[in-house]
Amino acid sequence: MGAAIGAALPVAVGIAISPLPVVAVALMLVSSRPRANALTFLAAWSVTVAAVVLVVALAAGQTSAPGHDPARWTGWLRIALGAALLLLALRRWRARPRGDGAPDQPRWMSAVESFTPVRSAGLAALLAGVNPKNLLLAVSAGVSVAGATADTTATLMAAVVLAAAASLGVAAPVVVYLAAGDRAGPRLEEIRTWLVRHDAVIMAVLLVVLGAKLIGDGISVL
Repeated sequence: MGAAIGAALPVAVGIAISPLPVVAVALMLVSSRPRANALTFLAAWSVTVAAVVLVVALAAGQTSAPGHDPARWTGWLRIALGAALLLLALRRWRARPRGDGAPDQPRWMSAVESFTPVRSAGLAALLAGVNPKNLLLAVSAGVSVAGATADTTATLMAAVVLAAAASLGVAAPVVVYLAAGDRAGPRLEEIRTWLVRHDAVIMAVLLVVLGAKLIGDGISVL
């Protein structure tokens, strides 16, 4: 299990510092239902990441017999995923705001105030399991786990640990709110503003690093 976690941990950390989910939680914590919405979002985010990693790891692991090297196709898949991350990085870099220009914001940001816990959970599932950046990262983590172990129990435990690591960024604003209560409002707003402003640059750099790592891992398998 340790090898599986170690192989995929950099990608899980990459998911954790993805700005948009953190922005979503920060907005929920200054809405009319802060605790219910934020905690539901956090739970749904963790479950979705764990589910994607587990499903991909189990599916990819079926092609490798215990005690044997990973199937060659997993190497090509890592290279393809790495290349996709590099393309996303280029796209995010080109989309960064220039000068004093305001960055484009997703429509859901203006609707968070009226969210219910169910809608919060749905947004978490979309950001973790449908958003291209986070989905590619979660799939990459699953492929890395499959390449490190073929044991089902170890795969399950690795998915849980990696989902916990990938949830640290989302959990941070919740911890701040629970510790400071309503006093955390101004600080959370500052965090939200900074993350929205620098989302494109943060993700571009992150995707380049993780994309290069995946390509290197894929080449080593081949």
